[in-house]
Amino acid sequence: MSMVDSEAPLCLPRLPLTRLPAYPLPQGTIDTHFHVFRSGASLNTPRSYTPDITTIADWIAFADRLGIGRGILVQPSVYGLDNQVLIEALTAFPDRLRGIVVIDPETVPEEIARLDRLGVRGVRINTRNKGGLPLAAAERLAAAIHDFGWSLQLQISPDQIGDLAGRLPQLGVRFVIDHLGFIPLADGAWREHVPALQRLADIPGGYIKLTAPYRLTRERNYADFAEVVRTLAASHPQKLLWGSDWPHTELWSNMPDDADLIDSMQEAIGTPELTRRIFIDNAETLFFGRGHGDRLLGGRDDWERLPK
Repeated sequence: MSMVDSEAPLCLPRLPLTRLPAYPLPQGTIDTHFHVFRSGASLNTPRSYTPDITTIADWIAFADRLGIGRGILVQPSVYGLDNQVLIEALTAFPDRLRGIVVIDPETVPEEIARLDRLGVRGVRINTRNKGGLPLAAAERLAAAIHDFGWSLQLQISPDQIGDLAGRLPQLGVRFVIDHLGFIPLADGAWREHVPALQRLADIPGGYIKLTAPYRLTRERNYADFAEVVRTLAASHPQKLLWGSDWPHTELWSNMPDDADLIDSMQEAIGTPELTRRIFIDNAETLFFGRGHGDRLLGGRDDWERLPK
């Protein structure tokens, strides 16, 4: 692994948080999607990008400023199977963080148990970036994590969504679709794709992340993303998650403003009750298992307890 990769351009640095959102986040907000990068940590070659250094201390400062209580740290593709930076963060903030790792599908139960004790609650498949796990690994990963109550986090392309509706229920684990499955939004294209997302959300234990609108739309006010949010919030409010996608990796122009992102999301959601559900309650159930210890699921017998 190397820090030098001519095919992996350096990402833009995040913008400083110069203002707070006009709509304050609800107390106890859970950020379900962010990444951190430590200076000196080895990067995969090949990889899709070279990250700007943003540490867990930087995210804590960001979260404290905005009133974010807890977070779900997601393993980025540039670290491949090396979860050390993520583990360091979980160890430093065990009450505040949970993690989503990338592991070999043949990882032994003893290692998964060790990661579970450290606060890991899921494993990521990423078909869009170099260094990510393919969808072909889904069945083996699901079998490996099933009895630990973990979820599969899926960063996929729109053309992969349709096949998942028949495949994911057979896995028997919870799953999360990152970034709306990267469906196209422009010129009303989202109307063709949202029904497929709704079918995934119909599956017990299936969730959709309302994240990264700047990756899906050319509209700077995120108006078409807001239409998707309103549509999904009307049909599946119990299956939606908010995440900051901080520090907005893989961007080389038009870095978004975090306060703008939060304001546009809350405007789209519309009510305090829905805002609380999407910013806190659903993530609490999925990652922190409120009312069931630290996890919602204890094993195969608990599958029917998943939110419908």
